[in-house]
Amino acid sequence: MSTVPCTFCSALNHVDLARVAHRPKCGKCSRPILLDRPLRVTDGNIDRIINDAEVPVVIDFYADWCAPCKAMGPVMDEIAHENPGRILIAKLDTDQNPQSALRFNIRGIPTLIVFENGRESKRQTGAIGRQQLERLLDLRDQAVS
Repeated sequence: MSTVPCTFCSALNHVDLARVAHRPKCGKCSRPILLDRPLRVTDGNIDRIINDAEVPVVIDFYADWCAPCKAMGPVMDEIAHENPGRILIAKLDTDQNPQSALRFNIRGIPTLIVFENGRESKRQTGAIGRQQLERLLDLRDQAVS
């Protein structure tokens, strides 16, 4: 089970990622849990999401005003769409969540941090293309389910 926020009401939900094809619903608002797009994380829920994940979690630390961050958006969307249940793609707005930006020593944006088993395993600062992101996430040689 992994803990993920609802896109619609932000409630945290426990979701079995192996059963993502069964389209889980939020326990609070009953709307679908959308795992085929980046999740919004905050200072208040980042630890639960990282620590409860049964798959790697990639957090894109960004800001709305950042042009390179905006350029990364479509790539992050594509990776999330193609890998639901295999990897959690998340976004954290550093302007709205300064505690996490400070805690994870974010010095430039965009910064991508990959967490595995609750711990940081990889980090990339600066915008990268799809192929570089796939290499960072070790997705290039894996079959998409």
